[in-house]
Amino acid sequence: MLIVDNIKKFLFPFYKNKKIKEIFVHLNNKNKNNVMLVGGCVRNYLNNEQIGDIDLATTLTPGEVIKKLANTNFKVLKTGIDHGTLTLQQDKEIFEITTLREDVSTDGRHAKVSFTDNWEKDSNRRDFTINAIYLDQNGKIFDPHNGRRDLKEKKIKFIGNPQQRIEEDYLRIIRFLRFSIQYKNFEKDKDTIKIIKKNIPGILKLSKERIFSEIIKITKLSNLSEVASNNEFKEIFEIIFPEFKYLNRLNALENKKLKKYIMLECNLVLALLLIDHSDNHNYFTHKYKTSNFLKEYLNFLHKYFYEAKKNRNFFSKDLKRNVFFHNKEKIISLAKFYYSLIKPKNLKKIDDLINEIKTLRVPEFPLTGEYLINKGFKSGRKIGEILKRVEKVWIENDFNLKKEDLNNLIKKFN
Repeated sequence: MLIVDNIKKFLFPFYKNKKIKEIFVHLNNKNKNNVMLVGGCVRNYLNNEQIGDIDLATTLTPGEVIKKLANTNFKVLKTGIDHGTLTLQQDKEIFEITTLREDVSTDGRHAKVSFTDNWEKDSNRRDFTINAIYLDQNGKIFDPHNGRRDLKEKKIKFIGNPQQRIEEDYLRIIRFLRFSIQYKNFEKDKDTIKIIKKNIPGILKLSKERIFSEIIKITKLSNLSEVASNNEFKEIFEIIFPEFKYLNRLNALENKKLKKYIMLECNLVLALLLIDHSDNHNYFTHKYKTSNFLKEYLNFLHKYFYEAKKNRNFFSKDLKRNVFFHNKEKIISLAKFYYSLIKPKNLKKIDDLINEIKTLRVPEFPLTGEYLINKGFKSGRKIGEILKRVEKVWIENDFNLKKEDLNNLIKKFN
Protein backbone atom coordinates (compact mmCIF):
# COMPACT_ATOMS: atom_id res chain seq x y z
CA MET A 1 0.00 0.00 0.00
CA LEU A 2 2.88 2.36 0.86
CA ILE A 3 4.47 1.69 -2.54
CA VAL A 4 1.19 2.51 -4.32
CA ASP A 5 0.81 5.73 -2.29
CA ASN A 6 4.37 6.77 -3.16
CA ILE A 7 3.74 6.15 -6.86
CA LYS A 8 0.55 8.24 -6.70
CA LYS A 9 2.41 11.00 -4.88
CA PHE A 10 5.12 11.00 -7.56
CA LEU A 11 2.75 10.92 -10.53
CA PHE A 12 -0.03 13.11 -9.09
CA PRO A 13 1.44 15.45 -6.44
CA PHE A 14 -1.12 17.65 -4.69
CA TYR A 15 0.39 20.85 -6.09
CA LYS A 16 -0.67 19.67 -9.57
CA ASN A 17 -4.31 19.81 -8.47
CA LYS A 18 -6.29 21.60 -11.20
CA LYS A 19 -7.44 24.49 -8.99
CA ILE A 20 -4.02 24.99 -7.37
CA LYS A 21 -2.44 25.07 -10.84
CA GLU A 22 -5.03 27.66 -11.82
CA ILE A 23 -3.97 29.88 -8.90
CA PHE A 24 -0.33 29.59 -9.96
CA VAL A 25 -1.19 30.44 -13.57
CA HIS A 26 -3.15 33.56 -12.64
CA LEU A 27 -0.72 34.91 -10.03
CA ASN A 28 2.79 33.91 -11.12
CA ASN A 29 4.81 35.82 -13.67
CA LYS A 30 6.54 33.97 -16.47
CA ASN A 31 9.96 33.90 -14.83
CA LYS A 32 9.09 34.64 -11.22
CA ASN A 33 7.33 32.84 -8.38
CA ASN A 34 4.86 35.26 -6.86
CA VAL A 35 3.12 32.39 -5.04
CA MET A 36 4.25 29.30 -3.15
CA LEU A 37 2.52 26.73 -0.97
CA VAL A 38 3.49 26.76 2.70
CA GLY A 39 2.67 25.35 6.13
CA GLY A 40 0.73 22.20 6.93
CA CYS A 41 0.00 21.16 3.35
CA VAL A 42 3.72 21.13 2.48
CA ARG A 43 4.66 19.49 5.78
CA ASN A 44 2.07 16.74 5.31
CA TYR A 45 3.04 16.23 1.66
CA LEU A 46 6.70 15.71 2.56
CA ASN A 47 5.75 13.43 5.43
CA ASN A 48 3.31 11.31 3.39
CA GLU A 49 0.39 12.41 5.56
CA GLN A 50 -3.12 13.31 4.49
CA ILE A 51 -3.29 16.88 3.20
CA GLY A 52 -5.97 19.09 4.68
CA ASP A 53 -6.08 22.88 4.45
CA ILE A 54 -4.20 24.50 1.57
CA ASP A 55 -2.25 27.65 2.47
CA LEU A 56 -0.34 29.80 0.02
CA ALA A 57 2.03 32.73 0.50
CA THR A 58 2.53 35.49 -2.04
CA THR A 59 4.67 38.55 -2.72
CA LEU A 60 1.56 40.23 -4.15
CA THR A 61 -0.53 42.57 -2.01
CA PRO A 62 -4.17 41.64 -1.32
CA GLY A 63 -5.25 44.31 -3.80
CA GLU A 64 -3.05 42.82 -6.52
CA VAL A 65 -4.39 39.32 -5.83
CA ILE A 66 -7.99 40.57 -6.04
CA LYS A 67 -7.24 42.33 -9.32
CA LYS A 68 -5.50 39.33 -10.91
CA LEU A 69 -8.30 36.95 -9.90
CA ALA A 70 -11.10 39.18 -11.15
CA ASN A 71 -13.05 37.52 -13.97
CA THR A 72 -11.77 34.05 -13.00
CA ASN A 73 -13.59 31.07 -11.52
CA PHE A 74 -12.42 32.04 -8.03
CA LYS A 75 -14.56 33.88 -5.54
CA VAL A 76 -12.30 36.08 -3.39
CA LEU A 77 -13.35 36.64 0.24
CA LYS A 78 -11.66 39.34 2.34
CA THR A 79 -11.55 37.14 5.45
CA GLY A 80 -8.40 38.61 7.01
CA ILE A 81 -7.44 41.41 4.69
CA ASP A 82 -6.01 43.58 7.50
CA HIS A 83 -3.37 40.90 7.99
CA GLY A 84 -2.98 40.23 4.28
CA THR A 85 -5.13 37.10 4.12
CA LEU A 86 -7.72 36.31 1.47
CA THR A 87 -9.83 33.19 1.04
CA LEU A 88 -10.18 31.83 -2.48
CA GLN A 89 -13.21 29.68 -3.18
CA GLN A 90 -14.05 27.61 -6.22
CA ASP A 91 -16.87 25.10 -6.09
CA LYS A 92 -16.52 23.60 -2.59
CA GLU A 93 -12.74 23.94 -2.37
CA ILE A 94 -11.16 26.67 -0.25
CA PHE A 95 -7.62 28.07 -0.33
CA GLU A 96 -6.09 30.71 1.93
CA ILE A 97 -3.51 33.06 0.47
CA THR A 98 -1.53 35.53 2.55
CA THR A 99 0.85 38.29 1.52
CA LEU A 100 4.41 37.85 2.82
CA ARG A 101 4.72 39.65 6.15
CA GLU A 102 7.13 40.70 8.82
CA ASP A 103 6.12 41.62 12.36
CA VAL A 104 6.29 45.26 13.38
CA SER A 105 5.10 44.65 16.95
CA THR A 106 3.32 41.92 18.92
CA ASP A 107 1.64 41.57 22.31
CA GLY A 108 1.47 37.78 22.51
CA ARG A 109 -2.04 37.78 21.12
CA HIS A 110 -2.17 40.09 18.10
CA ALA A 111 0.59 41.21 15.77
CA LYS A 112 1.02 44.38 13.76
CA VAL A 113 2.56 43.43 10.44
CA SER A 114 3.94 45.08 7.34
CA PHE A 115 3.98 43.48 3.92
CA THR A 116 7.24 42.42 2.31
CA ASP A 117 8.41 40.70 -0.86
CA ASN A 118 11.21 38.91 0.98
CA TRP A 119 10.52 35.18 1.44
CA GLU A 120 13.15 34.76 4.14
CA LYS A 121 11.74 37.62 6.24
CA ASP A 122 8.32 35.99 5.98
CA SER A 123 9.78 32.67 7.12
CA ASN A 124 11.42 34.31 10.14
CA ARG A 125 8.03 35.20 11.67
CA ARG A 126 6.66 31.65 11.46
CA ASP A 127 6.56 29.39 14.51
CA PHE A 128 8.48 26.17 13.79
CA THR A 129 11.03 25.12 11.21
CA ILE A 130 8.72 22.38 9.91
CA ASN A 131 6.07 25.02 9.12
CA ALA A 132 8.41 27.30 7.18
CA ILE A 133 8.96 25.08 4.15
CA TYR A 134 7.77 26.57 0.85
CA LEU A 135 6.88 24.66 -2.32
CA ASP A 136 6.61 26.24 -5.77
CA GLN A 137 4.48 25.24 -8.76
CA ASN A 138 7.17 22.85 -10.02
CA GLY A 139 7.65 21.08 -6.70
CA LYS A 140 10.87 22.92 -5.88
CA ILE A 141 11.49 23.42 -2.15
CA PHE A 142 12.58 26.66 -0.46
CA ASP A 143 13.64 25.74 3.07
CA PRO A 144 15.53 28.58 4.80
CA HIS A 145 15.47 26.98 8.28
CA ASN A 146 16.22 23.33 7.45
CA GLY A 147 12.67 22.35 8.33
CA ARG A 148 12.77 19.38 5.99
CA ARG A 149 15.65 17.87 7.96
CA ASP A 150 13.83 18.48 11.26
CA LEU A 151 10.67 16.92 9.82
CA LYS A 152 12.61 13.83 8.78
CA GLU A 153 14.12 13.59 12.27
CA LYS A 154 10.71 14.44 13.84
CA LYS A 155 12.13 17.42 15.72
CA ILE A 156 9.93 20.37 16.65
CA LYS A 157 12.11 23.48 16.78
CA PHE A 158 11.19 27.11 17.16
CA ILE A 159 12.56 29.40 14.48
CA GLY A 160 15.26 31.53 16.07
CA ASN A 161 14.80 32.49 19.71
CA PRO A 162 12.03 30.40 21.42
CA GLN A 163 11.33 33.18 23.94
CA GLN A 164 10.77 35.70 21.16
CA ARG A 165 8.61 33.33 19.09
CA ILE A 166 6.41 32.56 22.11
CA GLU A 167 6.05 36.22 23.10
CA GLU A 168 4.79 36.94 19.57
CA ASP A 169 1.89 34.52 20.07
CA TYR A 170 1.39 32.47 23.23
CA LEU A 171 -0.72 29.96 21.30
CA ARG A 172 2.61 28.63 20.05
CA ILE A 173 3.07 26.90 23.42
CA ILE A 174 0.01 24.75 22.77
CA ARG A 175 0.97 24.24 19.13
CA PHE A 176 4.43 23.14 20.29
CA LEU A 177 2.77 20.51 22.49
CA ARG A 178 0.49 19.38 19.67
CA PHE A 179 3.24 18.89 17.10
CA SER A 180 5.52 17.27 19.67
CA ILE A 181 2.82 14.71 20.45
CA GLN A 182 1.97 14.21 16.78
CA TYR A 183 5.59 13.51 15.81
CA LYS A 184 6.44 11.72 19.08
CA ASN A 185 9.15 14.25 19.84
CA PHE A 186 9.22 14.12 23.64
CA GLU A 187 12.98 14.48 24.07
CA LYS A 188 13.38 18.24 24.52
CA ASP A 189 16.31 20.35 25.55
CA LYS A 190 15.86 21.68 29.06
CA ASP A 191 16.14 25.33 28.02
CA THR A 192 13.13 25.09 25.67
CA ILE A 193 11.02 23.36 28.34
CA LYS A 194 12.09 25.98 30.88
CA ILE A 195 11.06 28.81 28.53
CA ILE A 196 7.69 27.15 27.86
CA LYS A 197 6.94 26.73 31.57
CA LYS A 198 7.95 30.32 32.24
CA ASN A 199 5.55 31.64 29.59
CA ILE A 200 2.48 29.52 30.39
CA PRO A 201 0.72 32.47 32.14
CA GLY A 202 0.75 34.27 28.78
CA ILE A 203 -1.88 31.81 27.54
CA LEU A 204 -4.41 33.77 29.62
CA LYS A 205 -4.10 36.57 27.04
CA LEU A 206 -5.49 34.33 24.29
CA SER A 207 -9.11 34.07 23.25
CA LYS A 208 -10.80 30.91 24.46
CA GLU A 209 -11.93 30.16 20.89
CA ARG A 210 -8.33 29.97 19.63
CA ILE A 211 -7.32 27.69 22.50
CA PHE A 212 -10.34 25.42 22.00
CA SER A 213 -9.53 25.09 18.30
CA GLU A 214 -6.12 23.69 19.30
CA ILE A 215 -7.72 21.41 21.90
CA ILE A 216 -9.87 19.78 19.22
CA LYS A 217 -6.81 19.20 17.02
CA ILE A 218 -5.02 17.62 19.99
CA THR A 219 -7.92 15.26 20.76
CA LYS A 220 -7.73 13.97 17.18
CA LEU A 221 -4.11 12.83 17.55
CA SER A 222 -3.94 9.05 17.33
CA ASN A 223 -1.07 8.85 19.84
CA LEU A 224 -2.46 11.32 22.39
CA SER A 225 -2.22 8.63 25.07
CA GLU A 226 1.58 8.97 25.03
CA VAL A 227 1.26 12.27 26.91
CA ALA A 228 0.19 10.35 30.00
CA SER A 229 3.43 8.35 30.00
CA ASN A 230 5.74 11.38 29.73
CA ASN A 231 5.96 13.16 33.07
CA GLU A 232 7.31 16.47 31.77
CA PHE A 233 4.69 16.82 29.06
CA LYS A 234 1.96 15.59 31.37
CA GLU A 235 2.90 18.27 33.91
CA ILE A 236 2.76 21.07 31.30
CA PHE A 237 -0.49 19.68 29.90
CA GLU A 238 -2.12 19.66 33.34
CA ILE A 239 -0.97 23.22 34.11
CA ILE A 240 -2.44 24.56 30.86
CA PHE A 241 -5.59 22.41 30.99
CA PRO A 242 -6.37 21.81 34.70
CA GLU A 243 -9.82 20.48 33.76
CA PHE A 244 -8.13 17.51 32.06
CA LYS A 245 -7.90 15.59 35.31
CA TYR A 246 -7.87 12.12 33.82
CA LEU A 247 -4.98 11.84 31.39
CA ASN A 248 -4.34 8.39 32.86
CA ARG A 249 -7.61 7.19 31.30
CA LEU A 250 -6.00 7.57 27.90
CA ASN A 251 -3.97 4.47 28.72
CA ALA A 252 -7.11 2.55 27.73
CA LEU A 253 -6.44 3.76 24.20
CA GLU A 254 -3.33 1.58 24.03
CA ASN A 255 -5.63 -1.20 22.86
CA LYS A 256 -5.85 -0.72 19.08
CA LYS A 257 -9.45 -1.82 18.68
CA LEU A 258 -10.70 0.25 21.59
CA LYS A 259 -8.67 3.20 20.30
CA LYS A 260 -10.44 2.87 16.94
CA TYR A 261 -13.81 3.09 18.66
CA ILE A 262 -12.83 6.11 20.75
CA MET A 263 -10.95 8.09 18.10
CA LEU A 264 -13.97 8.07 15.79
CA GLU A 265 -15.38 10.71 18.16
CA CYS A 266 -13.01 13.45 19.34
CA ASN A 267 -15.74 14.53 21.79
CA LEU A 268 -15.44 11.11 23.41
CA VAL A 269 -11.76 11.82 24.11
CA LEU A 270 -12.82 15.06 25.80
CA ALA A 271 -15.34 13.11 27.87
CA LEU A 272 -12.62 10.71 29.04
CA LEU A 273 -10.45 13.64 30.10
CA LEU A 274 -13.20 15.58 31.86
CA ILE A 275 -16.10 13.60 33.28
CA ASP A 276 -16.33 12.69 36.96
CA HIS A 277 -18.87 13.12 39.78
CA SER A 278 -18.34 16.90 39.81
CA ASP A 279 -19.40 19.55 37.29
CA ASN A 280 -15.87 19.66 35.86
CA HIS A 281 -17.17 19.15 32.32
CA ASN A 282 -19.66 22.01 32.70
CA TYR A 283 -16.91 24.33 33.88
CA PHE A 284 -14.86 23.37 30.81
CA THR A 285 -17.68 24.02 28.31
CA HIS A 286 -18.47 27.35 29.97
CA LYS A 287 -14.81 28.40 30.05
CA TYR A 288 -14.25 27.67 26.36
CA LYS A 289 -17.71 28.78 25.17
CA THR A 290 -18.27 25.51 23.37
CA SER A 291 -21.23 24.56 21.19
CA ASN A 292 -24.54 23.54 22.73
CA PHE A 293 -24.09 20.17 21.04
CA LEU A 294 -20.90 19.48 23.03
CA LYS A 295 -22.52 20.69 26.27
CA GLU A 296 -25.48 18.34 25.78
CA TYR A 297 -23.20 15.48 24.70
CA LEU A 298 -21.05 15.71 27.85
CA ASN A 299 -24.07 16.20 30.11
CA PHE A 300 -25.69 13.09 28.65
CA LEU A 301 -22.58 10.93 29.19
CA HIS A 302 -22.14 12.34 32.69
CA LYS A 303 -25.71 11.62 33.76
CA TYR A 304 -26.18 8.20 32.19
CA PHE A 305 -22.70 6.83 32.88
CA TYR A 306 -23.48 6.89 36.59
CA GLU A 307 -26.98 5.60 35.95
CA ALA A 308 -25.52 2.67 33.97
CA LYS A 309 -23.13 1.96 36.84
CA LYS A 310 -26.08 1.71 39.25
CA ASN A 311 -28.36 -0.24 36.88
CA ARG A 312 -26.85 -3.58 35.83
CA ASN A 313 -29.63 -3.98 33.25
CA PHE A 314 -28.92 -0.68 31.49
CA PHE A 315 -27.18 -2.32 28.50
CA SER A 316 -29.16 -5.57 28.62
CA LYS A 317 -32.79 -5.84 29.71
CA ASP A 318 -33.35 -2.06 29.55
CA LEU A 319 -31.38 -1.52 26.33
CA LYS A 320 -34.38 -1.18 24.01
CA ARG A 321 -36.01 1.29 26.38
CA ASN A 322 -32.86 3.41 26.60
CA VAL A 323 -32.41 3.45 22.83
CA PHE A 324 -36.07 4.42 22.44
CA PHE A 325 -35.64 7.43 24.74
CA HIS A 326 -32.17 8.57 23.65
CA ASN A 327 -31.50 7.19 20.10
CA LYS A 328 -28.84 4.74 18.92
CA GLU A 329 -26.00 7.24 18.41
CA LYS A 330 -26.11 8.48 22.01
CA ILE A 331 -26.31 4.99 23.50
CA ILE A 332 -23.39 3.79 21.34
CA SER A 333 -21.29 6.76 22.55
CA LEU A 334 -22.28 5.97 26.12
CA ALA A 335 -21.40 2.28 25.66
CA LYS A 336 -17.93 3.20 24.36
CA PHE A 337 -17.38 5.60 27.25
CA TYR A 338 -18.71 3.15 29.85
CA TYR A 339 -16.62 0.18 28.74
CA SER A 340 -13.48 2.32 28.28
CA LEU A 341 -13.65 3.06 32.00
CA ILE A 342 -15.29 -0.05 33.45
CA LYS A 343 -14.16 -2.97 31.28
CA PRO A 344 -11.58 -1.76 28.74
CA LYS A 345 -10.22 -5.27 28.16
CA ASN A 346 -13.58 -6.86 27.39
CA LEU A 347 -13.54 -6.00 23.68
CA LYS A 348 -15.89 -8.80 22.68
CA LYS A 349 -18.53 -7.36 24.98
CA ILE A 350 -18.09 -3.89 23.44
CA ASP A 351 -18.22 -5.30 19.90
CA ASP A 352 -21.32 -7.37 20.60
CA LEU A 353 -23.09 -4.51 22.36
CA ILE A 354 -22.43 -1.97 19.59
CA ASN A 355 -23.61 -4.44 16.95
CA GLU A 356 -26.72 -5.19 19.01
CA ILE A 357 -27.55 -1.48 19.29
CA LYS A 358 -27.00 -0.91 15.57
CA THR A 359 -29.32 -3.76 14.58
CA LEU A 360 -31.91 -3.17 17.30
CA ARG A 361 -35.42 -2.52 16.01
CA VAL A 362 -37.22 -0.02 18.20
CA PRO A 363 -40.87 0.51 17.22
CA GLU A 364 -42.52 3.91 17.09
CA PHE A 365 -45.24 4.68 19.60
CA PRO A 366 -48.43 3.87 17.62
CA LEU A 367 -50.61 6.67 19.03
CA THR A 368 -50.62 10.37 18.14
CA GLY A 369 -52.53 13.43 19.24
CA GLU A 370 -54.39 13.34 15.94
CA TYR A 371 -55.61 9.80 16.74
CA LEU A 372 -57.13 11.00 20.02
CA ILE A 373 -58.73 14.05 18.36
CA ASN A 374 -60.35 11.71 15.83
CA LYS A 375 -61.66 9.77 18.82
CA GLY A 376 -63.48 12.88 19.99
CA PHE A 377 -60.92 14.41 22.37
CA LYS A 378 -60.39 18.18 22.39
CA SER A 379 -56.87 19.36 21.60
CA GLY A 380 -54.93 20.60 24.61
CA ARG A 381 -52.79 19.55 27.57
CA LYS A 382 -55.10 16.65 28.43
CA ILE A 383 -54.17 14.80 25.22
CA GLY A 384 -50.45 15.08 26.02
CA GLU A 385 -50.97 13.74 29.55
CA ILE A 386 -52.97 10.73 28.30
CA LEU A 387 -50.41 9.90 25.59
CA LYS A 388 -47.58 10.07 28.11
CA ARG A 389 -49.31 7.66 30.52
CA VAL A 390 -50.28 5.22 27.76
CA GLU A 391 -46.73 5.32 26.34
CA LYS A 392 -45.32 4.45 29.78
CA VAL A 393 -47.48 1.30 30.00
CA TRP A 394 -46.64 0.42 26.36
CA ILE A 395 -42.90 0.60 27.14
CA GLU A 396 -43.32 -1.45 30.33
CA ASN A 397 -44.96 -4.15 28.18
CA ASP A 398 -41.89 -4.31 25.93
CA PHE A 399 -43.43 -1.99 23.31
CA ASN A 400 -46.04 -4.61 22.57
CA LEU A 401 -49.72 -3.80 23.19
CA LYS A 402 -52.65 -4.55 20.93
CA LYS A 403 -54.85 -1.75 19.60
CA GLU A 404 -57.63 -2.91 21.89
CA ASP A 405 -55.33 -2.63 24.93
CA LEU A 406 -54.24 0.86 23.90
CA ASN A 407 -57.85 2.02 23.50
CA ASN A 408 -58.74 0.60 26.92
CA LEU A 409 -55.84 2.54 28.43
CA ILE A 410 -57.05 5.73 26.75
CA LYS A 411 -60.46 5.26 28.36
CA LYS A 412 -58.87 4.45 31.71
CA PHE A 413 -56.67 7.57 31.77
CA ASN A 414 -59.36 9.92 30.42
